Amino acid sequence: MSDLTDLMTVVSRHAGRTPGVTAVRFFRGAGERRTEEILSYGELDRSARATAVVLRDRCRPGDRVLLPFAPGPGFAEAFLGCQYAGLVPVPAPAPARSKHQIDRTGSVAADARPSLVLTEAAAQANVRARLADHGLDRLDTVAIETTRTADPGGADTPPHDPGDLAFLQYTSGSTSAPKGVMVTHANLAHNLDLMRRSHGWDQDTGFCSWLPLYHDMGLIAMLLMPLYLGGTAALMSATDFLKRPRTWLQLMDHTGAQVSCAPDFAYDLCARRVTEEEAAGLDLSRWRQACNGAEPIAAETLRRFSERFAAAGFAPEAFLPGYGLAEATLYVSGAPTTAAPVVTRVDAEALHRDAFVPATDGSATLVSSGHVRDLDVRVVDPATARALPDGRVGEVWVRGESVALGYWMRPEETARTFGAVTARGEHGFLRTGDLGVRQGAELYITGRLKEMLIVHGRNLYPHDIEREAETLDEAFTGLPSCVFAVPAPHEEIVVVQEVRVRGRDAAELPALARRARTALSTRLGVSVAGFVLVRVGQVSRTTSGKIQRLRVRERFVDGELRTVHEDLDAAVRDRYRVPEPVRNPA
Repeated sequence: MSDLTDLMTVVSRHAGRTPGVTAVRFFRGAGERRTEEILSYGELDRSARATAVVLRDRCRPGDRVLLPFAPGPGFAEAFLGCQYAGLVPVPAPAPARSKHQIDRTGSVAADARPSLVLTEAAAQANVRARLADHGLDRLDTVAIETTRTADPGGADTPPHDPGDLAFLQYTSGSTSAPKGVMVTHANLAHNLDLMRRSHGWDQDTGFCSWLPLYHDMGLIAMLLMPLYLGGTAALMSATDFLKRPRTWLQLMDHTGAQVSCAPDFAYDLCARRVTEEEAAGLDLSRWRQACNGAEPIAAETLRRFSERFAAAGFAPEAFLPGYGLAEATLYVSGAPTTAAPVVTRVDAEALHRDAFVPATDGSATLVSSGHVRDLDVRVVDPATARALPDGRVGEVWVRGESVALGYWMRPEETARTFGAVTARGEHGFLRTGDLGVRQGAELYITGRLKEMLIVHGRNLYPHDIEREAETLDEAFTGLPSCVFAVPAPHEEIVVVQEVRVRGRDAAELPALARRARTALSTRLGVSVAGFVLVRVGQVSRTTSGKIQRLRVRERFVDGELRTVHEDLDAAVRDRYRVPEPVRNPA
């Protein structure tokens, strides 16, 4: 473990030694309309200490402070200000138009039980109103603009233990309600130093990101990592990226950053939405590490992105697949920086039987999530807790200094998830809920335990079926689908597929759904019991782009999806849809 046990010590040291060095650059817009805000280490340290003075007058040591910030440099000041004050920051999205974001902020606030809300003046009224909607109208709300004017002289960092909470990181909620992961100062320092050593990062490494700072990858890898190193974080809004994916690549070019992290869907979105002409105008030759942290990673995404941006100088070897989760602070494994990603073709039928068998024909493609360093990672049979040998698929268990304390105010879930014991009696493992396989030094992630479908005796992975669905018709190209199983009474597959309906004759939709359902059943070799067409935006995702399959399943079962057509077999239709009343003849 690093001899630096907390982020505060490191940032304070940078501020003392190099106060004029830029800590954070935040960009809005693109091209000639691009604007930039700059925060040096000296300014960041002073503002954080001033904020700490104000917070100490209002809170007790160890209290939680909710940070619902819009994208911008103010979040870094607020986060460090909380830590300087001996408080626990709780990152959250600023309530926006999205009902999902509003609900997430409200649920995080209700669960974390903060003593105070710290945000920006422009968002203060909206934050108050949204929290009031969740019965939290008594929470005191402070604008960071008012804390910056305080005298920072009395803000000496209070004594603390490495085991004290550094922050609460709420999970994305892809398979359940968001939970607050308790990350200690020791967890954070270990994970930051693990990433630094694994990837060769230092103070001269440039980082650039659009990821939200309330998301673990955005917060830790793209903001706290450069601050830990004494480098610079170049940041932009996720909204700007989602509206115009090319703005991320343009910012990589503009800043000359060597490192950026993003989920698989972001690279796929760029490959689809950025034209060849736009790509040709970019210089991505300085991008040395394009970290991809999805579970699992699509080989097709790596290929498509590399081909689209080859003319811009992007090298396929720059891709750096990895695996991590909030419960392990962030980082668990990553590919070596000296070689191209490891892509392996395996027998698909064997994979359905939980076996990793290299193949050439009739195969599936898996991308390795790299090597494990300084953590104890096992692949375990989830039913027996028996460690499995190389080549067998099981649940990924993790033990080590990066593994967090547990879930905030959830002792039973903490014991179940963070207190796993192997069949040999080895204690202290984190059950990740992810399915994976070890093969030599490589760790492959194959899916989620909760989401795996067992249909007619076969183990099927939703993401594999979703990739097949996209290729069924050009109407589905570039649009997400969501696959899950429902009992009717046996487990049956249902596909929810987004489709663009504008300019399409409504009479075409029944035939499209029926044709897609039949074709997919033929390809899979098992019956698909339902193919549901929905408008664009109806497939729910987390902030990191993960499809919320359980949430979409609930909406399907409850009849809450805004469908444009449902092609369901009789058993599913009879169980989940109320029959239309029979009209008496006139």
